[in-house]
Amino acid sequence: MNAQFHLALPCKNLEETKVFYRDTIMAGLGRNTEKWLDVDLFGNQLTFTQAGDFTFDFKNYKLDNYILPSFHFGVIVPVDIWGELYTRLFQMDLEVTTEATFMQGKKGEHLSFFVQDPNGYMLEFKSFKDSEEVFSE
Repeated sequence: MNAQFHLALPCKNLEETKVFYRDTIMAGLGRNTEKWLDVDLFGNQLTFTQAGDFTFDFKNYKLDNYILPSFHFGVIVPVDIWGELYTRLFQMDLEVTTEATFMQGKKGEHLSFFVQDPNGYMLEFKSFKDSEEVFSE
C-alpha cells in the first residue's frame, strides 16, 4: 500500500516556518490560519501549530561513523531531486549537516543529509540506491 503521512508539530513562529518551507525547501502550502499551517512536503502533510516557546532535548545515536539526531523526520526522494535540494540548500549558506552515504555496500544503502528548520526540527532528505530496499530487513 502506498499512503501519505501526516505529522503535526508545534511551531515557534508560523511566518518564519511558512517562509522556510515555501521559499527554502520549495514545498507547497495548504490550508492555513493565523494559528496553523499545512505544508505539502513531497505529497505528505505537515501541520505546524503556533505553540510559542518549547524545548527539545536532542539525544543522538550513532550510525556507521556518524552521530545523528534521534528526533528528526524527513522524506525519501529520487537521487536527482536529492542532489538538487542538497546543492540549493548548501549554496544558501544553511547549516546542511551529515551529508553521507549510509549502509554503503549493504541492503538499504542511501544518501542522506539534514537541515534544521526555524523551529529547531531536524529535517532529513534520503535517496535510496535501490527503492525496493526502503523497508527491507
